[in-house]
Amino acid sequence: MGELITRRIHLSQVDSTNSEARRRIAQGEWLPEATLIDADCQVAGRGQGSNSWESEAGQNLQFSIVCRPAAFVRPAAQFVLSQCIALAVAEAVDGNVKWPNDIYIGHRKVSGTLIECDLRGGQIEACIIGTGVNVNQTAFRSDAPNPVSLRQLSGVEHDREALLQQIVRNFATYYDLLRNGDAATIQQRYRQRLYRREGWHAYADANGTFRAAIADIEPSGHLILLTEAGERRRYEYKEVKFLIASTD
Repeated sequence: MGELITRRIHLSQVDSTNSEARRRIAQGEWLPEATLIDADCQVAGRGQGSNSWESEAGQNLQFSIVCRPAAFVRPAAQFVLSQCIALAVAEAVDGNVKWPNDIYIGHRKVSGTLIECDLRGGQIEACIIGTGVNVNQTAFRSDAPNPVSLRQLSGVEHDREALLQQIVRNFATYYDLLRNGDAATIQQRYRQRLYRREGWHAYADANGTFRAAIADIEPSGHLILLTEAGERRRYEYKEVKFLIASTD
C-alpha cells in the first residue's frame, strides 16, 4: 500500500466506509493520519447530497481515507483535498474529472467521491474521503444516468487490489505536494484533467439551459462558466447541471 497509509481496516461488508469511519471516530477510536478503510461489499453507499452509490459485492472498489491536514489546509481551501483524490483516481483509470470530483471516461461515470470534513477551533480536525470506483460490475440497475465500469469499457476483468494500491500511491503523491505547500501544481493538473475543459457545452441552472465554456475553478471549489453571451457565472455544487447527450 502507498507510503501515506499508516493503518488499513479491511471489511467484508459495511453500510458505507465513510459511515464506518465516522462511527469509529464518534466512539473514541483514534484513526491516525492516514487510515484506509475499504470493504468488499458496501450496502448503503453514499454520494453527494441525497445521491446513493450502487455497487455489487466483490466487484468494485469502495474505500475511505481519513486525513488530518490541519497543519497545512485551511477550511476555506479544503477543496484541494477533493482535487487530490480526483487526480489520484483519474490518473489510475486514465479518465477525466467532471467537476467537482466525479471521474468520467468518455461521457460516462466510473467513479465518485464524498468528502466530509470535521472542523474544530477553526481547523480541519479530520477529513473523511470516501470513494467508489466501478471496476468489474457488468450491469447497473439504479436510475443513475450514465454509470460504467472499467470491465464494461475494456472487456476484461481488472485486479481490484492492484487498482486500489495505484490510487493510494497517486493520492500520497498529491498529498505530499499539499503538505509541502504546492497546491498550485495540484490545481494546474486538475484543470488539465477536467471533463469539458475545452469548447462550448450545454448546461442548465435555475434560469434554464444555456451553452458555456469552463473559465475557471476557484480555490474554494466554485465553478466559473463563461456563457456564449460573454457572461461569467459562478456556481456551487448542485447549482448547475451538465447536460450530457450521447453525441456531446
